[in-house]
Order: sequence, then C-alpha cells, then structure tokens
Amino acid sequence: MLAAYAARFSSDDPVSALEVGDQPAPGPRESWSVVDVRAAALNHHDVWTLRGVGIRAEQLPMILGTDAAGVTADGREVVVHGVVGGASGHGVGPDEPRSLLSERYPGTLAEQVVVPTWNLVDKPAELSFVEAACLPTAWLTAYRMLFRSGGATPGQRVLVQGAGGGLATAAVLLGAAAGLEVIVTSRSQERRERALGLGAAAAVEPGARVPRVDVVLESVGKATWSHSVRSVRPGGTIVVAGATSGDAEPAELTRIFFQEITVVGTTMGTRDDLAHLLAFLARTGVRPLVDSTFALTDARAAVQRLADGDQFGKIVLEP
Repeated sequence: MLAAYAARFSSDDPVSALEVGDQPAPGPRESWSVVDVRAAALNHHDVWTLRGVGIRAEQLPMILGTDAAGVTADGREVVVHGVVGGASGHGVGPDEPRSLLSERYPGTLAEQVVVPTWNLVDKPAELSFVEAACLPTAWLTAYRMLFRSGGATPGQRVLVQGAGGGLATAAVLLGAAAGLEVIVTSRSQERRERALGLGAAAAVEPGARVPRVDVVLESVGKATWSHSVRSVRPGGTIVVAGATSGDAEPAELTRIFFQEITVVGTTMGTRDDLAHLLAFLARTGVRPLVDSTFALTDARAAVQRLADGDQFGKIVLEP
C-alpha cells in the first residue's frame, strides 16, 4: 500500500527524511480493525518523528500520522483515536505503556491503518472525512485543555499562546462557541486578524499586557511561559500541552505558589473526550479550519508547509 513514512532521521532538514512509497498492508489481528483511510491530518508530532524524537532507529521505516477518519471493512464510518495502551489497554493488554500511533505502531498517513477496535469512534454524518480527520490530536487536545483540564465555563477569560496552528484555531472556535472570552497571541498581524475573524475577543502581540485570565493554554514553552504566569489570575490555571520553543527557564515557582496558580499537563484526550468533541461539533455547527489538503503522494510538500509554519488551521492528506 502507499504510505508516507520516516525512512531516516534529520534534525536539520526533517522533510528530507520522509519518503512516500509502498509499505506492507496491515494484516488481521485479534481485537484490531483495519481502516481504509479517507483523510489523515498532519501534526507537529510528525515533524518531531522525522527529527528522531520519541522513536528509535531500529523502528524505521515508520509510517507517520496520528489522525485519521475512514471506513472499516463492514462499511462503518469512523474516526480513529490515536492513543494505544495506557489506562485503556484495549487490544494490547493492561501492561502496555501509552503511545501514539507512529510511535510503537504504524501511523495513519497511508491507504490503510490498523488500530484496536476499541479506538474507533463513529463519525457523525454531519462531518466530512476531512473535517473529522482534523480532530483526534490538536482539536481533542484543545477540547481537553479548555473543558477538562482547564475547567473553563461560559463567561470566563482564556489566553491562548500562539495563533495559526491546529490547536490554537481549535481553542478559539471551541471557546467562542462555548461562550468564553478568548484572547490569542501571535507575532503575525495577519494571524491576529484571522483569529479575530474566528471569534477571538482580542488578539495581541506576544508578551503584551492583557486583562487577567482564568485559564491559559500553553503549548509554546520558553518563549511565552513568563507571559503566561504573569497573565493568569491568582488561583487560575495554566494548562500545558507542549513546549515547541523549549523548556521554560526559570519556572517562576515563587509567583506560582504565592498566587496559588495551578499548572496542569495534558496530552490529547480520552476516547470518551473524542466522542464528546464529535457530538459538540455535530450539534453546534462548529467545524475545523482546514488550511489545505494534499494528495498522499504530495506528503512531502504538505509536511514542508507544516515545518515552515505557513499554515493557518489543519493540513490534511487524502489517500
């Protein structure tokens, strides 16, 4: 079958480590299902894999991708939850550590993917395959950050560090639909304007003074951490789901304990969270912002766009 995979590692030029070609089609496995992939979305996780982060050389070649929507052999239209093992243990047993597709098992950037049957969630008819494929990583993470880890409720103020990526646009659209006052930061005036068009209440340059917020969604790390700590109200919450600019130095623990700020880490979300997110979108009419779609054969161009940071919304491949 055709697939986009990491053939080697390159920290300086990750796209050069990606190849598109034939890979073995998935075979039958007890308690697992084969999904014919109709759409698969890219994430920064794919770029990190090409750089050699979170994967060993002996695992190569590794098919990339954590997100997909498609059809099972019996015609069921599904969305793939990309977390395997951990607390669920379904299809792999209770002792297997948690991993994402493309870490221990082949990923979704292929004509087919095999996953534990438990990981499949019915795709609402209201969502297209392209829209549904955008959800299992960035949108699921944003949903969990806002409503589960952050505990945000209508009327509260939320700061989203960064604008343009899948997680940030998801947070703006979900937050606005839920009655939150969402403030975003971005170096780009164009991205700030687009965030306002999506429903953000305000869009400012990184580090700009903002009214104290109830919740901060932090995925940038070193470049924005101090601003996040200064911007959250006493007793507020900072939810961390990444550190794309590196670990923060210093951690500013004095301010955190003195103002009783809660710092919560989160990675994606549960299968139930994904089902709730799908229902939220089906009922509200909110839809993922799709930056662009590419054929699977053009996966290199798609990943290059992601690596360059030119996208606003999700990049999707269609096998």
